[in-house]
Amino acid sequence: MSPESIDDTLIGRVAAVIAKTQHLPAENITIDKTFAELDFDSLDGMNILFAVESEFGISIPDEQAPHIKSVRQMVDGIQKLLAEKTAS
Repeated sequence: MSPESIDDTLIGRVAAVIAKTQHLPAENITIDKTFAELDFDSLDGMNILFAVESEFGISIPDEQAPHIKSVRQMVDGIQKLLAEKTAS
């Protein structure tokens, strides 16, 4: 997915959820950060996924969760799930 097709509002919402969940300043969360760069471990990743699911009213499939390792991957996945939700 090209950067131009990512909604800035969606990026902001995802960054805000991550920042709140991890008790970090929102400006530290950028689209190009990996979870490793942000010092998130697997438990942090799960907490973020639960918070994102709640925020957006979506369900991230269990088999996809371990493959989400960056803010960009999370935003892309949410964008796809929201599009599928809207289409159905």
